[in-house]
Amino acid sequence: MNEPTTHRTAPLVVHHPTPITPVIHAAPVVPVQPGHVPTVASVVLPDGRVVTGYAVAPAQPEPVAAKPAVSRTAVNVALGGVGFLAVCGGLLLLTSFIAALTAFIGQLIILAAVIFGGWIAVQVFSASGHHSGTTVNIRKAVIKRNHFHS
Repeated sequence: MNEPTTHRTAPLVVHHPTPITPVIHAAPVVPVQPGHVPTVASVVLPDGRVVTGYAVAPAQPEPVAAKPAVSRTAVNVALGGVGFLAVCGGLLLLTSFIAALTAFIGQLIILAAVIFGGWIAVQVFSASGHHSGTTVNIRKAVIKRNHFHS
């Protein structure tokens, strides 16, 4: 019933990289003659020995390269850029403030209209009890000589 299954596999191919040998070109050695031939000095030591050799000046350290001064143009451009960004930020804040102030004033006007409209409504609907010159009933009023009659 259960027969073993065989799997066919492709033969395994291994690729080995080919190393690249670097090509080194040796720079030609050119002898350079010194500009002048140093003088030979002889020194007699206290015990009578004589030492002969070239006088060698003490090695001077390489001068430290001074940092190049920052040009005035670069400083002015940088400061101008910072100033421009500050002005842009200030204008953005000013615009936002003006927009907020406009919305606030609009809300105050709407609030005043609602309060005044409510006051008018109270005057109109509560005027049914007495008749005077200030009674306002817009639906039924007849205006004659500044008097309102129902």
